[in-house]
Amino acid sequence: MKLEYFPVLNASLNAASAALLLAGYAFIRARKVVAHATMMIAALVTSVAFLACYLTYHTLRARQHILVTQFPPGPVKPFYLAILISHSILAVVIVPMIGVTVYFAAHRNWPSHRTLARRTFPLWLYVSVTGVVIYWMLYHLAPTLSK
Repeated sequence: MKLEYFPVLNASLNAASAALLLAGYAFIRARKVVAHATMMIAALVTSVAFLACYLTYHTLRARQHILVTQFPPGPVKPFYLAILISHSILAVVIVPMIGVTVYFAAHRNWPSHRTLARRTFPLWLYVSVTGVVIYWMLYHLAPTLSK
């Protein structure tokens, strides 16, 4: 796969994860537990695929000595950096939270699963959505700002 295809693939995987998370949330609110579990497992698989593609992309970039993608200076850059920083921090935090939330579900520890899922879901959704926003800002908005 060509290096330039990875950003759109990563954004697509993030968007799919967000959609699956929202569907899973809607199903659990409707008490459709099997459909909820299916959507959440699909969101987990999609997020793992994203992580694998993201790490592959950055490994290939590092091998080509492309270490930084620049956002152009200007009034939009602080917003971009705020989203990027919050996204990056929460992306690290959310990984173990997802793992423990899934562990509780797999072991049918529903009270612990429910308690942690109420915190995990919005953070996971935020990371997925902001991943798409960062892609859009970097690859679609930034080129128009640097003209």
